[in-house]
Amino acid sequence: MQRSIRLSLSLASTAALALASLPLAIRPAVAQAAPAASAEPKAPSTEAADLGVMGVNLRDAVKFNYGFQGALQGAGTPNQAGIGAFIPLHVGSNGVAFVDVLVNANFSDYSGYSSIINTDVSGTTFSTSTRLGYRWLNSNRSWMFGVNAGYDSRPMATGPADTGVTVTNSQTGFFQQVSAGVEAVSNSWNFNAYALVPIGDTEQQLNSFYQGGALDTYGLDVGYSITPDLRASVGYYYQSGDLGAADGSGVRGRLAYNLTNGLTVGANLSYDQAFETRVSADIKYRFGTNGYGAPSIRKQQPVVMPVIQALSTTPANRDVRVHDAFLPPVPFVCLTGTCPPPP
Repeated sequence: MQRSIRLSLSLASTAALALASLPLAIRPAVAQAAPAASAEPKAPSTEAADLGVMGVNLRDAVKFNYGFQGALQGAGTPNQAGIGAFIPLHVGSNGVAFVDVLVNANFSDYSGYSSIINTDVSGTTFSTSTRLGYRWLNSNRSWMFGVNAGYDSRPMATGPADTGVTVTNSQTGFFQQVSAGVEAVSNSWNFNAYALVPIGDTEQQLNSFYQGGALDTYGLDVGYSITPDLRASVGYYYQSGDLGAADGSGVRGRLAYNLTNGLTVGANLSYDQAFETRVSADIKYRFGTNGYGAPSIRKQQPVVMPVIQALSTTPANRDVRVHDAFLPPVPFVCLTGTCPPPP
């Protein structure tokens, strides 16, 4: 009897000690967890903030888009309006192959103000432009890089001269060029280097007095985002052609404003010795532009959106630039004693 009582007391004591020691075993874990629960939440790190752009699926962001564009005449370029489309050919995990096409109706110059210097562009013709390219993002998606190349054509109908010279036998010329471009875009900056190289019959007779020539043009534009919707750029270009009549350097500036998702208006100012000062404006609207280009989203995530949006924008510098000049006929020289009458 006493032995069973002792055994019962012993078991009770052991159980009591075990129950007493249980909170001691649990307490450190609770003590360690408590500060984490009571501590103030930490601000997200830069790496965490960047997960937004890293998490963007380009197949969702880069889509087919189409729309219209128009521009007023500039230095060797016509009044024009037309339609265009950006067509992704292949969208990968970090890049896109694409083709971009434009078709424009080219209209007459302002009366008495030739876009090509002397002869007024007259009537309506249709020009085309095609670019095949590839764009990709760097490892942390802070920059977009791209290359593109293509072909442009421009029929050009002509009318009277605005120099007071009476001209006859007005012609419709056909000019064409191949082109290439390299681009880099970040949240704040963009760089665009380009080359426009005429091919085929680059100098053509426009009328009885003037001859027109397509211009080789090589340039670099540098742009900066003043606000998420307002972008400014300055550029340098060198042009040559038209038998040397237009050779020389030029500068140009541009302001572009995004009125709403897909709708952009721009103003351009250029100067060179051949065309002197030229002012023009343009407008472009694209249907089907994705939400990554929407101003409200871009303002919320200023680092991400311009770079993603740049993947599906229309490449710049698509016009065949033409200049005209008076080129006197080659004088007739007789090298024999009996010469026929000069032609």
